[in-house]
Amino acid sequence: MRVTQRVRRTGEYAELQRRCTGILRDLGVRRSLSFGAVCERVEALRGRPLILRELPEQAAIAGACGLWLGTDDADYVFYEARTAPLHREHIILHEIGHVLCDHHRGVTAEGDEPIAGLLNGLQPHLVKRLMARTNYTTAEEQEAEMIASLIQSAGTTGGAGGRLGRLGAFLGVTADDVGA
Repeated sequence: MRVTQRVRRTGEYAELQRRCTGILRDLGVRRSLSFGAVCERVEALRGRPLILRELPEQAAIAGACGLWLGTDDADYVFYEARTAPLHREHIILHEIGHVLCDHHRGVTAEGDEPIAGLLNGLQPHLVKRLMARTNYTTAEEQEAEMIASLIQSAGTTGGAGGRLGRLGAFLGVTADDVGA
């Protein structure tokens, strides 16, 4: 029975990966784009700015490490700032995954009470889409996570390759920082 479950999960994972690869391809978001180029591509696709902001501390305390707010005028991506640069980039790419897939739920969706405080000055009726990243159990969260992983695995962080490059990216250190 475990083998059957594993095969089913593997099949579901492969299907998720195929679907997300197709989404990126169809939207013209190449996996080899730099992080900045991905953000620029999203802005071009959406016809509005993508604004990146640090997540307020109260949202992080509530368990969110990323948040996307979509309005008519801009897409706002909030991210946990007190984490490693590579993780921060992944959080942002995860939220961009929500943007690219047009995932959304109403501002008044159950469980959003701690997030409502983030709207400081934004009237809820102006917020068209809201996604807060607190877990990965829904299909939308898994899809956004896969898109972030696909983009990031293609080397959007640049720099050295292999273990050294991954370690440097995790620590936020590049070859330029150490005089290489």
